[in-house]
Amino acid sequence: MGAVAVDPEKDFVPPSFTVKELRDCIPKHCFERNTLRSFSYIAYDLCGVAALVFCASRIHALPVYLQAVAWVAYWVCQGVVCTGLWVIAHECGHGARTVNNITGWILHSALLVPYYAWRHTHSQHHKNTANMNRDEVFVPRTKSFRGLADKPSTEAWRLDTVFEESPLYHVAKVVAQSLFGWPLYLYRNASGPKYARGASHFNPKSV
Repeated sequence: MGAVAVDPEKDFVPPSFTVKELRDCIPKHCFERNTLRSFSYIAYDLCGVAALVFCASRIHALPVYLQAVAWVAYWVCQGVVCTGLWVIAHECGHGARTVNNITGWILHSALLVPYYAWRHTHSQHHKNTANMNRDEVFVPRTKSFRGLADKPSTEAWRLDTVFEESPLYHVAKVVAQSLFGWPLYLYRNASGPKYARGASHFNPKSV
């Protein structure tokens, strides 16, 4: 017997559980706020940043043929640690407390992210997640947007959807998004909604 073809879009079945049921499965202590513990994570990440900077200051002592490899390793490791700081600032953006905004602004500014502009658009993203017209990021380019509304879907388009599930594709997307996608999103709203394409998080007068 031949394998049964599965269409990841047509055969998708939404989960039956509710958000409340999912939330109720999380232990209650996970929702308790602890400012001192939260700041300990910042201190932990900053120690990691400092340790890596110290290691980088010694790269010049390595043989020339190892210096390039060492710098690449440093960039990757420092990027991982600084992403931890970025995530903490990201969580600050979800809160309304003054300490959250001060902490988020300092951390994001150090990482060249305009905290308050991003906080606003990120809030809109969560309010409209997966909405093909109103989401703030990852807005799909529909056939009408591409000027192909009157043309039928092709086999190549369907195969492209299947290809998107491959690990290699995801690795390429992660690299492209990290190197180009994120900066372009902040600078000119790349992948943002059509009404705001070209807007910039760095421009206070943007849409």
